[in-house]
Amino acid sequence: MTNRVSYAPQDLQKMCKQAERDQESKKLAVLMERVKQQIAERDHPGEKKPGQHAGRAVRLPSRSVPFER
Repeated sequence: MTNRVSYAPQDLQKMCKQAERDQESKKLAVLMERVKQQIAERDHPGEKKPGQHAGRAVRLPSRSVPFER
């Protein structure tokens, strides 16, 4: 019989870290788009893109409020 070495915990840790990086990347992309929109609105206050509504285009969920309606 041979002893098998299991690499699953290390692989799982790597996958979790990659998932965290992906999530942070998505949050950063959303934040960058929001900043770009704010800069564009500041530079051209009267203009709106077609299809853009008066509210915020992208909203991240609040961690302090479990259920928002």
